[in-house]
Amino acid sequence: MDKINVVKIGGSLINDEKSLNKFIIQFDSLEGKKILIHGGGKEANLWLKKLGIPVKMNKGRRITDSKTLDVITAIYGGLINKSITSKFQKIKDNYIGLSGIDGNLIYSKKRDKKETDYGFVGDIIKINTDLILNLIHKDYIPIICPLSHNKNGQILNVNADTVSTEIAIELSKKFEVNSYFCFEMKGVMGNIKEPNSLIERIDMKIYKSLLNNNIVSDGMIPKIENAFYGLQNGIKNIFIGSPEMISGETKFTKIVL
Repeated sequence: MDKINVVKIGGSLINDEKSLNKFIIQFDSLEGKKILIHGGGKEANLWLKKLGIPVKMNKGRRITDSKTLDVITAIYGGLINKSITSKFQKIKDNYIGLSGIDGNLIYSKKRDKKETDYGFVGDIIKINTDLILNLIHKDYIPIICPLSHNKNGQILNVNADTVSTEIAIELSKKFEVNSYFCFEMKGVMGNIKEPNSLIERIDMKIYKSLLNNNIVSDGMIPKIENAFYGLQNGIKNIFIGSPEMISGETKFTKIVL
């Protein structure tokens, strides 16, 4: 079975130009078939604050009202996606920036109101893997931002870790998938202030302990939960850490069942 790498980039890596430029070189040097998914929550938060729009989160997931949706559509689908794509074009011209709206790439439905009303947030119904495979077979490398649609003209925000995981799960039906979640830290840390506290292996038992002791919180929660879900549904390997893990330059956190 052919292999494919699904890489998600987020956190301060997107905001810091030096770190982003270094990541771009590392990602481009990654051999074989590959896809890049990016977030942009920190950049979106900066713009929301500039515009006087409250930033609302629940357990690391964004609550998206209509004003917030307008901003993240512009930031994710415009500023970040096209800025990253243009930087890759300096190296090669086969990178293509997309949102989940383009080519019916990510079809979703608005999340049901339960304990929390997340507003214009989508739960993924279908990934258009045919589009991804067609691009890959024509030697394009997709750069995907986490916007989706409901087939009725409504844009919906989706957590970027979820987008990465769902795409990786669908591709695992045809490929052996390695999934990388890249951000500014070495991986999941036992103490964020202690650089030598990297936790190199996390299973469900360890995760529950970390969660109960408030060692993991905010955006790390959906990242790890998506990782377990992905492993249970066909993804071969899932790694969390800094971009250097792609080239084997540093240690990282591996999520296991």
